[in-house]
Amino acid sequence: MLLRDVRDMKSMESYLSILERSKVDFMLKGKTVILGVTGSIAAYKIANLTSMLTKQHCDVHVIMTENAANFINPITFETLTGHKTLIDTFDRNFNYNIEHVSLAKKADVVLIAPASANVIGKMANGIADDMLTTTVLACRCRKLVSPAMNTGMYENPILQHNLDKLKKFGFEIIEPDTGLLACKDVGVGKMPSEQVLFDYILKEIRFEKDMEGKKVMVTAGPTMEAIDPVRYISNHSTGKMGYAIANVAAQRGADVTLITGKTELEPPRFVNIINVISASDMFEAVKENAEKQDIIIKAAAVADYTPKETSKEKIKKSDDDSIITLKRTADILKYLGENRREGQYICGFSMETENMLENSKKKLNKKNADMIVANNLKVEGAGFGTDTNVITIITKDNVTEFPIMSKDEAAVKILDEILLQSGEA
Repeated sequence: MLLRDVRDMKSMESYLSILERSKVDFMLKGKTVILGVTGSIAAYKIANLTSMLTKQHCDVHVIMTENAANFINPITFETLTGHKTLIDTFDRNFNYNIEHVSLAKKADVVLIAPASANVIGKMANGIADDMLTTTVLACRCRKLVSPAMNTGMYENPILQHNLDKLKKFGFEIIEPDTGLLACKDVGVGKMPSEQVLFDYILKEIRFEKDMEGKKVMVTAGPTMEAIDPVRYISNHSTGKMGYAIANVAAQRGADVTLITGKTELEPPRFVNIINVISASDMFEAVKENAEKQDIIIKAAAVADYTPKETSKEKIKKSDDDSIITLKRTADILKYLGENRREGQYICGFSMETENMLENSKKKLNKKNADMIVANNLKVEGAGFGTDTNVITIITKDNVTEFPIMSKDEAAVKILDEILLQSGEA
């Protein structure tokens, strides 16, 4: 399969504009989310979460308790969603014959946030005496609960017992943050940010869980090779591509281990993070974790050379030139190819400035890898520090070129190809 090369595009700017608009359709279009809002000052955050979801073309329905309406006006949610905000179980102004059952049937996920101690207790004990608890009880989809309350209430053994009961019934509990609460106490009970709640929803409904049961290891970011306590040798990698792959793999159900050099990125949620500094650190971390992995994707920009000697003290400048003697670092991809276990799939990356295909094919064979994801640093929209990439996927039998796309979308394409090549798709 050969897709058009980015060089054939008449307008890079025009394509990037199309790409930005299409990212909406790529995420949650066609998915239905029920947001249950209870009586808590944290209810104001759900307006922003609702906006985040609707911007992804998600069909959002909000159900509020009567107490929640004292903290935020239902009209806010109606404006954002285009649907009536449901409060009264016996409201006659609805579009469905039996509202709570109809809505429950179409929901892909339910999030109760903020979840008060009162509603948590009702759900844990099967009490359905309002529109929210009635709908939740009728839902067969995944249910998420984000408790938000005073620290004393949250730590109360009764509340903790009810949360344990919900977990046994298949609910997922989103742990609250610790911080300054509305009551001016400092402690646990603060509802997490809208982005955290959004990520939990995304994990549940963005993809089919076609990587469930798979162990995936991803390396990402740069390595830093110390010259002295002040200076080091590194590269321009930001880790964005590797982080995107780890994030998408986790959303598809994989058990993901991310071995990362130092970056400025927020670590992806739902993955196991191993932080490293040098090429040697990364090699040891990969070596320690490789054997149990089903898929290994080496996206990190690992230094090929490191100073032969590292000064324990800062090297003082002088008027003379200085020479740093370098030695070769361990070749991680080569090690993986030579020590792979049966059935393990290995994917490497190749960043080139010339002869990309030729050099990448040589790398594929020399390192005994199953796939190389190649790109050319000189192609606009590819390379370090960008939110887009222009990748070519190379296997022993195929060369597939892709147009410019977001690194998130590139991660999807890479994982799709790995599943296809390994016979899992």
